[in-house]
Amino acid sequence: MARAIWTGVIGFGLVSVPVGLFTATEDHTVHFHQLQRDTADRIRNRRVNERTGEEVSPKDIVKGYELGEGEYVVVEPDELDAIAPGRSRTIDITDFVDLAAIEPVYFGRTYYVAPRGQEYQKVYELLRAALADTGKAGVATVVMRAKQYLTVLRAEEELLVLQTLHWADEVRDPGGELPDLPEQRAGRGKELDMAVRLIDTMSGPWEPDRYHDTYQEKVRDLVRDKAAGREIAAAEEAPRATDVVDLMAVLEGSLDQAAHATGRGPAKKTAGKAEARTKAKTKTKGEAKGEAGAGADARPSGPAREPSSAREPSSARRRARGREKPRTEGKAELRRMNKTELYQRATEREVAGRSRMSREELIEALTGKGGGRKKSAA
Repeated sequence: MARAIWTGVIGFGLVSVPVGLFTATEDHTVHFHQLQRDTADRIRNRRVNERTGEEVSPKDIVKGYELGEGEYVVVEPDELDAIAPGRSRTIDITDFVDLAAIEPVYFGRTYYVAPRGQEYQKVYELLRAALADTGKAGVATVVMRAKQYLTVLRAEEELLVLQTLHWADEVRDPGGELPDLPEQRAGRGKELDMAVRLIDTMSGPWEPDRYHDTYQEKVRDLVRDKAAGREIAAAEEAPRATDVVDLMAVLEGSLDQAAHATGRGPAKKTAGKAEARTKAKTKTKGEAKGEAGAGADARPSGPAREPSSAREPSSARRRARGREKPRTEGKAELRRMNKTELYQRATEREVAGRSRMSREELIEALTGKGGGRKKSAA
């Protein structure tokens, strides 16, 4: 069981409840040791005196604030603790705000909040339920590791969550920081309508398990391949920037690809064009008879021929009649998908070992040329 990284009390009004904070996230980054090239010798970082070059013990290290070149004010650790007596153990809620009103750029780290004992569960649940019913978040400050944080306390279904916030002067103004920003808003037009439809086609429920850190997967693959003496796969090329002249064509292609990947049928605009073309080429029997009657003196009489599109059943009709097998993706089509889409397709087909496959291995497995991959030691 995890240990609390901080213990104290939550205070709102005259009510207080002892709690502990627990880290809500963890790092899955692949970590490397530093080695000297061409050897297996580890590299160690040492704290040394800049003037003498001698190593300094951690107990002899203090903090110093530089006033000028070579001039410092020395601050001891206990002096920092002394200027926040008592308050370092209190999450003191000063006011409540609408959680939706806080801009995402302000949010920092997330911590789970738990009561420190069964006798405090009633007060804890009372605060959680009140926040949930009102849709509010409690704004508070807390001192952890000699640093004060602005935080919000919010309710989830079963527990309270504390999230650190950046202070207002820590959030940069994009207008002053970014070199280029659009000078005018996008007006309503075909491009915007197409972009909105693309977003709608690609929209779905939030399912965090669908997403994977593909870079870390590639790092692990690289380590395994090098350990096994296998050839290292070439890196994928970055996509080319979209030319404004080709914007509509790219949007239409994106709509078709997204519609196929999500299984929601063809894009509306593409379907509309196809329908218009079919109507232009195909005539009803009544129209055909009328044209035959009007031109009887100029053409030999005989039964009117149906257009080829009317004689030939569509691919959808052939599949409905069981005379055509469902189409499977070719390798070229799969290569247009990103790894998330390939992984989703592999999940639908229950491909064994898909969670540890690289993008190329997913493509091979989906085309039936690769069976699952064998497990190997990391």
